[in-house]
Amino acid sequence: MNAMTRPQTILTDEITTGADYEIVRRVIETISENYREQPSLEDLAASVEMEPTALQKLFTRWAGLSPKGFLQAVTLDHARRLLSSDLPLLDTAYEVGLSGPGRLHDLFVTHEAMSPGEYKAKGAGLTLRYGFHVCPFGLALIMVTDRGLAGLAFCDPGGEKAALDDMTGRWPQAGYVEDMGATALYAARIFDPANWRPDRPLRVVLIGTDFQVSVWNALLKIPMGKALAYSEIADRIGRPEAPRAVGAAVGANPVSFVVPCHRAVGKSGALTGYHWGLTRKRAILGWEAGQIGDV
Repeated sequence: MNAMTRPQTILTDEITTGADYEIVRRVIETISENYREQPSLEDLAASVEMEPTALQKLFTRWAGLSPKGFLQAVTLDHARRLLSSDLPLLDTAYEVGLSGPGRLHDLFVTHEAMSPGEYKAKGAGLTLRYGFHVCPFGLALIMVTDRGLAGLAFCDPGGEKAALDDMTGRWPQAGYVEDMGATALYAARIFDPANWRPDRPLRVVLIGTDFQVSVWNALLKIPMGKALAYSEIADRIGRPEAPRAVGAAVGANPVSFVVPCHRAVGKSGALTGYHWGLTRKRAILGWEAGQIGDV
């Protein structure tokens, strides 16, 4: 691996988004820990030392829905409603003219997998350019190759080194170059729904075993506003006996958010774990609910 300097966080006009997320993250933690008690707006505002009206405006600007709407979006009942055993295939959905952010996020991604030989080489001969960018969910570590987006991880300020070590450890023989100019183009497209255009697809390259890639392909077919249980994913890839192995592959997904591992849940609808933190998983699902009005 090439020698790497301490990663630097890009500072752009999106820095406000990062500051908003820190407040939102704390509110989501309160909601996650107390959703059975249905905390009021006043309770949530007190938890972050804000006026209720100010929190309402900030949260709605961030998530596209109110704290009350977000509370509804992260309850177990809502998660259960996300589950579906008869999701349409993307091609079918496209043919019947489904539109809106819920479909556009799926349709604007085009992907390919590296060969098994390339994966076994652990990244040898591969150069990945990386950069940290402020996004709606904290800091996003974006990694790209000449063939497209290869990695997307999350962290909070101060966690950059740990996130980078996590990702570079997956492909230890690759070369790494900090290049926020290259990755900024991807950040702008990934996190702005206005840039989710099927006529300008986002190129993604999947680096994993054949089994992992099959799981990640299945994740790409889960529309925004829906979810699949690990056992359902196992059925869809023809491995009904392997829900635990599917869970491990979901957890190893190197392209978070774009390959929506956050839409994999327990059979009961429980959100279960997430490699980048359960609070962040709730944040992503709530943000998506705001994008499609699914509350």
